[in-house]
Amino acid sequence: MRYLVSFICFTFCSLFTFGQSTNPLLAHDVAAQNKWVDSLYNNMTLKEKVGQLYMVQVMSNQSEAKKREIVNTITKHHIGGIIYSLGGPVQQAKLNNELQALSEIPLLIGMDAEWGLSMRLDSTYAFPWNMTLGAIKNEELIKQTGKQIGEHCKRLGVHFNFAPDVDINTNPLNPIIGNRSFGEDRDNVTAKALAFMEGMQAAGVLANAKHFPGHGDTHQDSHKTLPSIDFSAKRIDSIELYPYKKLISEGLSSVMVAHLNVPSLDDSGYPSSLSKKIVTGILKEKLGFQGLIFTDALTMKGAADFDEVGEIDLAAFKAGNDIMLMSEDVEKGVAKIIEAYNKGEITEERLAYSVKKILQAKYKVGLNNYKPIGVHNLVQDLNRLEDDVLYEELMENAITIVQNKLNVLPIQHLETKDIAYVNLGDDSGEVFFNALRRYTKVHKIESESPNKFKNLSQKLQSYNTIIIGLHRSNDSPWKPYKLTKSEIEFIEDVAKDHAVILDLFVKPYALMDLKNIDNIEGIIVSYQNSEIAQETSAEIIFGAIGARGTLPVSAGSHFVVGEGIPTVSIKRLGYSFPERVGMSTEKLKRVDSVAKIAVDSMMTPGIQLLVAREGKVIYNKNFGKHTYKGNENVVWDDIYDLASLTKILSTLPLLMELEEQGVINLDTKLSAILPEYKTSNKANVTIKKMLSHYAQLRPWEPFYYKTLDSVTKKPSAKYYRTQRSEAFNVEVAKNLYLRTDYQDSLPEIIKDSELLSRLRYRYSDFPYYILKKFIEQHYDQTLDELVQSHFYKPLGANNTLYNPYKTISNKKIVPSEVDDYYRYQEVRGYVHDMGAAMQNGVGGHAGVFSNANDVAKIMQMYLQDGFYGGKQFLKAGTVPKFNTCYYCDKYNRRGVGFDKPQLGKSGPTCGCVSMSSFGHSGFTGTYTWADPEKELVYVFLANRTYPSSNRKNLLLRENIRTEIQRLIYEAIEE
Repeated sequence: MRYLVSFICFTFCSLFTFGQSTNPLLAHDVAAQNKWVDSLYNNMTLKEKVGQLYMVQVMSNQSEAKKREIVNTITKHHIGGIIYSLGGPVQQAKLNNELQALSEIPLLIGMDAEWGLSMRLDSTYAFPWNMTLGAIKNEELIKQTGKQIGEHCKRLGVHFNFAPDVDINTNPLNPIIGNRSFGEDRDNVTAKALAFMEGMQAAGVLANAKHFPGHGDTHQDSHKTLPSIDFSAKRIDSIELYPYKKLISEGLSSVMVAHLNVPSLDDSGYPSSLSKKIVTGILKEKLGFQGLIFTDALTMKGAADFDEVGEIDLAAFKAGNDIMLMSEDVEKGVAKIIEAYNKGEITEERLAYSVKKILQAKYKVGLNNYKPIGVHNLVQDLNRLEDDVLYEELMENAITIVQNKLNVLPIQHLETKDIAYVNLGDDSGEVFFNALRRYTKVHKIESESPNKFKNLSQKLQSYNTIIIGLHRSNDSPWKPYKLTKSEIEFIEDVAKDHAVILDLFVKPYALMDLKNIDNIEGIIVSYQNSEIAQETSAEIIFGAIGARGTLPVSAGSHFVVGEGIPTVSIKRLGYSFPERVGMSTEKLKRVDSVAKIAVDSMMTPGIQLLVAREGKVIYNKNFGKHTYKGNENVVWDDIYDLASLTKILSTLPLLMELEEQGVINLDTKLSAILPEYKTSNKANVTIKKMLSHYAQLRPWEPFYYKTLDSVTKKPSAKYYRTQRSEAFNVEVAKNLYLRTDYQDSLPEIIKDSELLSRLRYRYSDFPYYILKKFIEQHYDQTLDELVQSHFYKPLGANNTLYNPYKTISNKKIVPSEVDDYYRYQEVRGYVHDMGAAMQNGVGGHAGVFSNANDVAKIMQMYLQDGFYGGKQFLKAGTVPKFNTCYYCDKYNRRGVGFDKPQLGKSGPTCGCVSMSSFGHSGFTGTYTWADPEKELVYVFLANRTYPSSNRKNLLLRENIRTEIQRLIYEAIEE
């Protein structure tokens, strides 16, 4: 009791202008805590008490000999704590359990985990560095980062994280802090550090502010020497000490004291860690700090070179530190402190003050009820999906645009852009490049020439927009980051004649070396070269998300701390995790299972699957191969024959435009748009009825059949040649050319065909033959040319096209069939549909090839009422007009072009979609559906017709596409 009164009096009397109103180490149940602390302390020997003052370094990947040495140190000297360093999480957990079992009083465990456990351990999660977090305006995100890092620490049995680093990095040449700092602005650093601390301590892990009194404005490393801080006490008080004052007042648990020479605070020449004036006079008394005080590692040259081994430990304790971190020689240090105690140089009250604080900390973190660390699922628990989700949100808020001339960012008007990407630096930008390619055609330009940059400049001449990425190692914050002289000269040279967007995946100080920036249209600081950073930066460049970050530091005369040019989303598809849009990754795994069943059961050789919600692609996977016997795995940029999806992705949007222009309306009759129909039995058929499949038109016509030899059933010499000529110029397959004039026969056959006997719903391809002719005549252009210029190019749908065999490698085209009834060859890159093939591959009802990513862009444009990528492709209200079922009954589920859910039946869907939803399916196994109410797009591409379209349609029979759709809806977390 006498000690308790003395302890309370000491701490109370320490409070000055600043300070902590309560001891941050006190638990909620103070009485029980005090009882536990007193019972332990009162039964300790002097050596045991002194041993509590030490925290020794342990590496879980160390040798057996080193392990025996550590065990001996812990047991012989009754060590109070461990700071773990290099190794792996499972190794560390097992070793920790073993060492805790050897210690009579549970060990206090600390780690340097400033950006997560990966700062020291393999197989653990790396969160963004502090400099990156310093670019974020939203402190709640920083708090969540601290919390999740704290959760990782707690899972591994770590009680103290030596974070946050509150150094204010006002010196760009600082060799040891840099990226570890939140920046150069004291208020920003303080706000971020406070949020981080609150989050981590809320997770039950105690925070540590470092490196007191401030290591940010030095060009030296205290690991190697004793850096000097030559500022006035007034400057240090107003800048370097500012974060400590705020964090202390808000419950900071501990502080680490640096090894610095600070003459204005102590002119004795003592390192700050050994200075009583600094540790006791300033930190304890002036700032009123009541928590634990750690030295920085005593093995560092900034302290180790100051005095003899052992004397340093004694000096550090006399200065006011509570815990000696990583002593050079524990045995000598303990002996020196005991000797000083016995001489009366250290009082019992002074020793009790530190030891009882250490015991209080142990109680607060639960060591009064110690439990070993469970290793089951440990690595998985330290690499969680929610960590990726947070990391992505952090990068979205951090990445900073610092120059945006002529509003080059985000990139718009894709139809006018010829874009090249150049990877500078010593690390890969492949993730960035592939993320750019999701939005439009981007060519990666590389050089193997000895004169690399001159060769690159020559190769870039035909491009009008150049994206340059500086990619350097993301392994640690201390890796090199600067642009080389040759790289700078190359950037400046290219920028003279091209629009250049420079993206730096390193810390902002790389900007300092840029001198001539006036010709560079766009400059982005992405801070880190992680995969998520690369993907997120690409999204900002193309406007899927806006830029929000601000510079945490100044970088030369051009770029000032706090600057950042915001941009807004232009509503292109982004790419994210299901949890960001209210869906479950775990539940979506059931989609994987169904897709694998479809492939394994030979319902289709391969599948592309995509799901987007709220404008973000949250599921984009590929299954199987191009063919059953081949070795070509399906990848995201392979393209499929879309079959009837062509109707809503090609003909329909062009028709919608014409309706908006007043060229037609839904009640326009065929006789009004095609004069030859005035005397036809279809003269009064309206566009609305025709596209609603309510016009008595026949379903289809096997046009090709009449061109086969009646005996051999192979292409007749009357109609086909194996070599192209003017008279035989319609390429229906490789080395097979139809008579040029036969194309005119198809519209005539349709025009003269009989109508069905009664008016009822009957699906038909004929409307799209008819409308193709009308659209092409109106514009005097072919359908493929029109849809490219009006929609695909400006949408960035550069993998969407007719007749891909002309421009795309067969390796990227999934085959649709081995034709044994018409063309007698594998159909790859040529349209599967025979009628479309006889129109030179360009049908209104079939012929478009694409991948799931591009199909999703078009469907997302429809969901967004005709808007996408900063452009209003279709007027607001047009899509809903065509997405209306005008003749719906229990038999007819069609809108105007779009397929719709069946009234009272599941129809073409899972039965779980909204009635405002729409989409279409295709004969080759393709399917896409959009739901405005759930803001959801679903794309399923397959080649179920391979090797033969005569096979049973097992995808349809087993309801694979709609079963997957059902699982998607079940993954929505309501």
